[in-house]
Amino acid sequence: MEPPRALISVWHKEGVEELSSALSAMGWQILSTGGTARKLRSAGIEVIDVSEATGHPEVFDGRVKTLHPAVHGGILARRDRSDDMETLQELGYGPIDLVCVNLYPFVETASRSPPATDSELIEMIDIGGPTMVRSAAKNHKDVIVLTSPSQYGDIIAKLREAGGDPSAIGTSERAKLALESFQSTAAYDTAVSNELESRLMDEEVPSIINLSTKRGSTLRYGENPHQPASFYPNGGEPTGLGAATQHGGKPLSYNNYLDLDGALRLAENIIHSCADHEHGCVVVKHTNPCGAAVGSSQSEAWKDALASDPESAFGCVIAFTKEVELETATAIGEHFFECMIAPGYHPEALELLSAKKNRRMLSLHQMGPRERNLSMRQVSGGWLAQIQGAPAVDWQNVECVTTKRMEDKDLSLARFGCAVLSEVKSNAIILVSDTPTGLATVGIGPGQTSRVEAVRIASRRANDRARGAMMLSDAFFPFRDGIDSAYEIGVSRVVQPGGSVRDQESIDAANEYGISMLFTGTRMFLH
Repeated sequence: MEPPRALISVWHKEGVEELSSALSAMGWQILSTGGTARKLRSAGIEVIDVSEATGHPEVFDGRVKTLHPAVHGGILARRDRSDDMETLQELGYGPIDLVCVNLYPFVETASRSPPATDSELIEMIDIGGPTMVRSAAKNHKDVIVLTSPSQYGDIIAKLREAGGDPSAIGTSERAKLALESFQSTAAYDTAVSNELESRLMDEEVPSIINLSTKRGSTLRYGENPHQPASFYPNGGEPTGLGAATQHGGKPLSYNNYLDLDGALRLAENIIHSCADHEHGCVVVKHTNPCGAAVGSSQSEAWKDALASDPESAFGCVIAFTKEVELETATAIGEHFFECMIAPGYHPEALELLSAKKNRRMLSLHQMGPRERNLSMRQVSGGWLAQIQGAPAVDWQNVECVTTKRMEDKDLSLARFGCAVLSEVKSNAIILVSDTPTGLATVGIGPGQTSRVEAVRIASRRANDRARGAMMLSDAFFPFRDGIDSAYEIGVSRVVQPGGSVRDQESIDAANEYGISMLFTGTRMFLH
C-alpha cells in the first residue's frame, strides 16, 4: 500500500518544520516547492520536489509550478469513484491526502510604507496557492486542507494517535477545515479586488463593495437580550476597536461597541481639530456625546466634560486622548461608567480604575487624528457607503455675516464645537464655552425632529452656563426662531452652515440682538 502524501507549499513558514517532520516520522511522503522544500531539506526532512512528481520544471520564476494534472488530479480524484482512481493510475499520478498552503503576502505588501509599486504588488497575487486550497477544500471528504499554523498541532496529535492514518481526521473536522480555507481565499480575493480598485479607479467610493473580516467573537447579546450578536474585526492589520486591548471586566456587549465607536470617533476628531490643547475628554451615552472638553489638565477636562450633563453620564463610555493619569482616575472616583478607551493608562491609574467591579478599560495605542475613510451602513436590500472623517470645515474661508464680528480666539472655540457637533445625532445643537483650563460643552441637544426643540434641550442642560456661550448648529436655521431662542437663553455667538433661503432673516435677528454669527458652509448631519 502506498504511503499517504502531503503537499506542503507555504509562504509563512511558522510551524512548517514541525508539521513536516511529524508527518515524515509517521511514514508520509512530503511533496514541496521552492523555498519551502529548501527549508525542509535544511532541517533534514526528506522532500520530493513537485517538479519531480509532475515531470515538468518550475517556470517563469516560479509563476507556474503546481498548475498541473499531477497535482490537481491527485487532489481532486474521488477515492470512492473507481473510474476516478483508475484514471489517476493510468496517468501515472498518485493521490494527495493533505494539502498545506498559505498564500503570498498580498495584504502586507499592499499596506507597506513606502507603497509597493504596481509591479511588486502584481507579483504578490497568488495563483497556484488559492487553486490548490480550493481544490482540496472541494474534495475535503478525501483531502485534509490546512491554511494556518494554528491548525497544525491538533491535526498532528490526531494523526499520531492513529499511527498516521489520514482517516483519523473525521468528516466534520475536514468540513470545518474546508470552510476555513474557503474563507481564507475569499478574504484574499477581497483584498486583491479592493486594493486594485483603489489603485486603478479614480473614485473615492468603490464601484463594488467587497467585505472581509476576521473570525467573529460572540457577544453576550445584541441591542436587546433576545438578539444574538458578534463582533467581527476587519481583515488585514488590526485597526480601531479591533486593535484595542481590554483590561479586566466582563466581555463587551453590542451596545458597548457602538458607544465606544462613537467615543473613539469624537476623541479622534478632537485630536484632529484641537491640537493646541494638550488633553481631551469625551463622555458618550447611547452613541450621543453627553459632554466633551479640552484643556491643559486631564483631570479638569474630565470634570468639565462631566459637568456638561452629569445626569446622562450615568453608565457612560469615556474616552481620553492621552494616557490616563492617576490624578484623573482619582477625580473619576466612584462615578459609574461602563467602558473607557484611551491610548494607555498609568499603572496606578489602571489599578485604581479597576478596583470597581465590571469597569472595562481599553487601550488603543495608535489613537490619532481622524482620517478620511469609507464608512458603510446596511439598509434593507443593500448597503450605503460614504467617505467620512474629521469635520471638513475650511476655516480659511468661513464667513462672519453679522455686524458684530467674531474675534480670532472665537475660532478655536468654534473648531472645538464643530469637532463635537459632527458626532451628535441630527438635528443637533450644542453650546460650548471657555473654561479656566480650556474649552467645554455646556449643553447638548441631540437627535430632534425640530431644530428649535434641540435648542431648548441644550439650553435646559446648560442652564445659567448658556449665558455668553457659543451655539453651534449642524445645519442651517430655516427660520429666525432659532436665533430668537439663542438670544432668550443668553447666547453671544452662533456658528451654523448657512444656506437657507431665509438666511437673511437669521442674520437680521442676530444683528438685532448684537449676536455675532459665523457661516461655515459645511453641513454636519449625522443620521
